Order: sequence, then structure tokens, then C-alpha cells
Amino acid sequence: MIEVTKNSREVIRIERQDFRGYDILNVRVFYDDGSGEYRPGKQGLAIRTELVPDLLDAIHGAVSVMEAA
Repeated sequence: MIEVTKNSREVIRIERQDFRGYDILNVRVFYDDGSGEYRPGKQGLAIRTELVPDLLDAIHGAVSVMEAA
């Protein structure tokens, strides 16, 4: 699992999982519930791992457009 700090109350967790026989990459926002424990929020994305290269290409394209602006 990889964790990226989103802000003081939330982290983004990236994790490879098996879901009903599918190999997926789960990217989800977790929030601090006040007790120091992180709970999964509604925001997130679950994508089959074979689609990850296409998603990365799209992200790189979006970053290129932002840098050009």
C-alpha cells in the first residue's frame, strides 16, 4: 500500500487488490475519524490493473496540458 497525504485530515491510499476475482488498483481517500483511525471515504477509483497504463497516459497528458498553460 502507498499513502499520499491529501491534507491534515485525509490521505489517499493506493493499493492493489483482488475484488471478486479481478485484479484491481484501488485509489481511495481515507479520512481521520477523530480517534486517529482512518476510515474509507466515498471518493475513490477502482480500476482493473490492465487499464492502468491507459490511465497513466491520460494523467501524463493532463499534466502536459497544465504545464503548457
